Amino acid sequence: MTSLKKTSFTVSLLTTLVILFTVVLTGCSSSTTSPTPTPTKQAEPVTINLAAAASLTDVMKELDALYVQQNPHVTITPTFASSGTLQTQIQNGAPVDIFISAGASQMDALQNGSLIVNESRKNLLYNKVVLIVPNDSTLGLTNFTDLTGASVSKVAIGDPASVPAGKYAKAAFDQLNIYSQIQSKLILCADVRQVLTYVESDEVDAGVVYSTDALTSVKVKVVAQAPAEVNTKVVYPVAIIRATANPDAVKKYEDFLFSDQAKTIFGKYGFTLVSN
Repeated sequence: MTSLKKTSFTVSLLTTLVILFTVVLTGCSSSTTSPTPTPTKQAEPVTINLAAAASLTDVMKELDALYVQQNPHVTITPTFASSGTLQTQIQNGAPVDIFISAGASQMDALQNGSLIVNESRKNLLYNKVVLIVPNDSTLGLTNFTDLTGASVSKVAIGDPASVPAGKYAKAAFDQLNIYSQIQSKLILCADVRQVLTYVESDEVDAGVVYSTDALTSVKVKVVAQAPAEVNTKVVYPVAIIRATANPDAVKKYEDFLFSDQAKTIFGKYGFTLVSN
């Protein structure tokens, strides 16, 4: 009996040692064969060259800052000018990836020249054309037809040949049959922001800008809106330039411009996002 007990104890002890040894080996094996985490692949740096109408200067700066914050590998290089100037630069081969125009005719010219990706062209924003005067104006202007009065000597508008806001201003004058009466008073500007500056500095009696431009200044006040027949045509189209070297990245950026985040920021600056 004693011999049997010793044998049983010995077997139990050996079994326990084998189990412990197996556990240790398994632990060591699992720790030494754990897969090494695969490092996250960093997105390739990309630069997007944006050409946008001057009236978009403030809102696009905020939108681009947000986009870059969310996409650190992206750099956005903007150029703001009159839509006609930007159209000409693109036609002359300027390195532009995406264009936001304040007028359809400039985008039409690029599309007719096969310079944009046709399926990327969309209407992005609505705006309105308004008549503004300096805050301290004493002329009592309340509508566009008041510009025909003898007390008004200078009216600033964008050059209708290259500035959509100027083209809309002339359309408003034509609609109201007052263009011939005020033509000699017109001061033609390079872009809508120059019009705003002239009114702010009292260099002119009044000016025609977008309502969004007026919102950016505490030195001017809006006294009238252009006729509805004109304002319903104030639409900003966007399109990707065919020569872009980064079509996928630019398409992602264009999609962002139609996002809810962008809609909120556009609204903050007085723009209305077009539903496509």
